[in-house]
Amino acid sequence: MCGVVGVLDSKATRDPDEFLQLVRDMSKPLRWRGPDGEGAWVDDHGRVAFGHRRLRVLDLSEAASQPMVSPSGRHVLTFNGEIYNFIELREKLHRRGLPLHSTGDTAVLCAAFDRWGVRGAIERIEGMFAFGVWDREERRLTLVRDRMGEKPLFYGLAGTEVVFASGLDSFRAHPRFNATIDRNSVALFLRHQCVPSPYSIYENVWKLPPGCLVEVSERGEIGAPEKYWDLKGLIERGSSRPFAGSPNEAVDELERLLTKSVANRMIADVPVGAFLSGGIDSSIIVSLMQSASSGPVRTFTMGSPTADFDESADARLVAAHLGTVHQEIHVDASEALALVPRLAEIYDEPFADVSQVPTYLLARLARTEVTVSLTGDGGDELFCGYNRYTWIPALWRIARLAPQPVRAQMAAWITAIAPHHWDRAAGVVPRRTRPRMLGLKLAKVAELLPYDDADEMFHRVVSHWADPTSLVLGAVEPPTMHTDRSSWPQVPTVVERMMAIDALTYLPDDILVKLDRATMAVSLESRVPMLDRAVVEFAASLPLSYKIRNGRDKWLLRQMLERTVPVALTDRPKSGFGVPIEDWLRGPLRRWAEDLLFGPSIREFLNTETIHSAWYEHQRGVRNHAYLLWDVLMLASWLELRG
Repeated sequence: MCGVVGVLDSKATRDPDEFLQLVRDMSKPLRWRGPDGEGAWVDDHGRVAFGHRRLRVLDLSEAASQPMVSPSGRHVLTFNGEIYNFIELREKLHRRGLPLHSTGDTAVLCAAFDRWGVRGAIERIEGMFAFGVWDREERRLTLVRDRMGEKPLFYGLAGTEVVFASGLDSFRAHPRFNATIDRNSVALFLRHQCVPSPYSIYENVWKLPPGCLVEVSERGEIGAPEKYWDLKGLIERGSSRPFAGSPNEAVDELERLLTKSVANRMIADVPVGAFLSGGIDSSIIVSLMQSASSGPVRTFTMGSPTADFDESADARLVAAHLGTVHQEIHVDASEALALVPRLAEIYDEPFADVSQVPTYLLARLARTEVTVSLTGDGGDELFCGYNRYTWIPALWRIARLAPQPVRAQMAAWITAIAPHHWDRAAGVVPRRTRPRMLGLKLAKVAELLPYDDADEMFHRVVSHWADPTSLVLGAVEPPTMHTDRSSWPQVPTVVERMMAIDALTYLPDDILVKLDRATMAVSLESRVPMLDRAVVEFAASLPLSYKIRNGRDKWLLRQMLERTVPVALTDRPKSGFGVPIEDWLRGPLRRWAEDLLFGPSIREFLNTETIHSAWYEHQRGVRNHAYLLWDVLMLASWLELRG
């Protein structure tokens, strides 16, 4: 894993030494992505310069350093990520007589450009990646991001120069960059707890969407992003021509694909481990790793002092069954208090998924033993794992039977009881069947009852602030896939539509951002076997009945896991990966939060009266506004550091 930067100066205004120093300066904010080495390159014509920060994972020698020039000298590459089929491609290139000076995957990619061209190479590579490649003959820069969005890539303008980088702080290191905050993006952030692609927090900077490339001419003309792989189309084709095999055949095929995916992601010249929650997805990954390993796999788990969030006991049982070397860490308020001020440094644009706290602490634990960690991310979006996929359609089936005024009255009755009273009532239910955060969930149900269809309910569920433009001064909320129905995947059911939209938005914009930034902050490479192209394509082809059956989510994954792990070890309600932020904001984090919410950093951007009202209600226990307030706190903390 690495960090990349690049600048295209169409006017060639700098001498080579100055240009090299610029990209070195822009690389410095990426040092945690690549602590093991630094490189820079400038084109002979003085129009293009690349920078690179390296985390050594494959071929630990200097032969694998970047930026790297292809064997023919035509292509120059700065690359972040891993090519998992590089051994297969290397053999093909060897048969063609192409020389490779390194045993790593970057050299294979460079040679692939020479053999098949940039677009031909992209079609053949499997992995996670974000890179810039300069074609010296065509005088063209091509920027590329992996199919599912595992690795970040930003591009935009600094004055008249085109800039790209793995992180936004590299843009700020460019002396001509105008770091004007995009208020419209702030509104999107407050709705979605992240800034969705293709937007960024800054004006004139964009995220390259997953599965896309963009070309930039020597004159600095930026083309429109082009899809080289279309997940939306893949989902639509799979829905219209679904897998026709039996359930047993589906389990066999999924096991074959995931076994290969896990094996490919275990290839490294450094120690490899895995995050283990004890849930379905991570247990499958660790089970396959253990089967492929000659010794015990190292696994890592995060525990919580709050029972509703603690999965450590479940993970411990799975680890013992599989025979892994298992370590766990328990997060408490004091550790969170120490970490929270650092979150704005770790995330280069505002980000407010509260599980960012345990994810970082888990990554920090894993990095003490390994350099690469596999995770179970992606299973929820691909195999129907989020409970909203079942309860939103169920709620709508009931709600639509009543006229809207009746539904509104029902909502008023629910909200008349404070959430903490609902939580207290739920306390009499045994933990394994107890509804987690019942008060918060009932408040959400009350919000949804007035809506007119399940799709509107889904949009409200994935929104934090319902009307962020009333909160952000001078903002207009830009369109997203959620609001533009013409962009929705054409699938037959609302469940499939929710899954598809999550895979296209929530997965790359939230889940994978959280994983990448948290792991890279401690120089740990994360790998996600569920997001292998063949696995994704197979998942897209499965009928819905293979994903949810008899009220059981992730049905196919469960059938596969039963072959190696007893059902009793993983058959439990999904608890997520959270922390008791509601209580922390009323306790150990209260002073920190008040300093930000009542401080100067947000007054220029937000209607603070609304925020202060939410804060007072939360402190009195009238309402649980923890997640809304966390959004504002992460924005305020980020503005205080960078604004």
